[in-house]
Amino acid sequence: MSWYLALALMLGPLCTLLLLGLPVAFAFFVVNVLGAMVFLGGDAGLAQMVRNSATAVANYSLAPIPLFVLMGEILLHSGVAFRAINAIEKLIARVPGRLPIVSVVGGTVFAALSGSSLANTAMLGSALLPDMFKRGYEPKISMGPIMATGGIAMLIPPSALAVLLGSLAGMSISKLLIAGIVPALMLAVLFIGYIVVACIIDPSRAPRDDGPVVAGWARYRPFLVDVVPLSLVFIAVIGSLVAGIATPTESAALGCVASALAAIGYRALDLGKLVIALRETARISVMILFIIVASVTFAQILAFSGATGGLVDLVGQSGLPPLGLVAAMVVVLLFLGCFVDQVSMLMITIPLFIPIAQAAGIDLLWLGVLYLLAMEISFLTPPFGLLLFVMKGVAPAGITLGEVYRAALPFLLLELLVLALLLIFPQLGTWLPGVLVP
Repeated sequence: MSWYLALALMLGPLCTLLLLGLPVAFAFFVVNVLGAMVFLGGDAGLAQMVRNSATAVANYSLAPIPLFVLMGEILLHSGVAFRAINAIEKLIARVPGRLPIVSVVGGTVFAALSGSSLANTAMLGSALLPDMFKRGYEPKISMGPIMATGGIAMLIPPSALAVLLGSLAGMSISKLLIAGIVPALMLAVLFIGYIVVACIIDPSRAPRDDGPVVAGWARYRPFLVDVVPLSLVFIAVIGSLVAGIATPTESAALGCVASALAAIGYRALDLGKLVIALRETARISVMILFIIVASVTFAQILAFSGATGGLVDLVGQSGLPPLGLVAAMVVVLLFLGCFVDQVSMLMITIPLFIPIAQAAGIDLLWLGVLYLLAMEISFLTPPFGLLLFVMKGVAPAGITLGEVYRAALPFLLLELLVLALLLIFPQLGTWLPGVLVP
């Protein structure tokens, strides 16, 4: 069988099952069974699938995923994150679009503590959106920053999807985690700049809002008490990586301990909340591990059938420069992001893109940062951007999905701008890990 027919046999049923709404892991398992029967020798191929499953979940490099998830769940369910948002709100005053700016700053802080885009958006929406609507903020300037900032958790460490990407693609997890910091901060600055300029040009978008009448020590004390100590969680994760005293798994474990100690220090963690956090962590982690199991066999079948090699040869003969190849990969990722979730994007493309990138001599760290940013953008791309639906769920009654789409559009364009800058200037993503990680 020719390589392109093998590729069609694998990708055709997969895309069909995903479009029909079958859960990602089950869709890949169905296709893997088909591929194992055709390309891996029938019963022997099915036995190989079982061996692959055991090998995949026994990979020690995957251990940071449940630990990073647990960090965010502890901070979310203990209420420590809400305390930080309230403290930041008191600190920011006398700027156009104050509460949307609070959502960007607070969301970036929580992204550096949780690593969960969905939890970030749900938390910010529940905490800030009712107050913004009550004070007369325009819906677009209220909802847009919350959705856009929620996606920053995809880039800034700790990011469970960064660990998943690094594990599946054979990239340095430590470098990939740190590589997302500069693009994440660029996005936050651009979001704040857009909010200020938009509210200056059209003052009707945001009411005159100087914030609560708090001055002196009373204004700064909540920040020092409720935000600054949480920086120890971030330092425990990133500082231990940068100092070279901990592996990604060990740094994630330190982050969990720091999160639990912070919640205990605020007297916000009890047995009931800990059980909820552990249950949610188990649910999310099991889903991710099932998907990893399916991904390993999918990649192996593509390679054994000749599809991967044939596609690599075809691309190699195309004569495209490395920048052109990477740009084409990014376009594919952005297209997929309109229709499938982020883990599906990884599973479909990594078995194809990574061999091509290695053959063309493309820096995998650069490609990894572009992957993360493309997945973040996919959270906001209609029709199936997950953060769009999260926002619709927490928004007040009467807000239509069309209004949610329009609120996300300016911030989606800013994210595409940062993506273009990363394509043109790869050092924006590779400089910091090159300096900090030996």
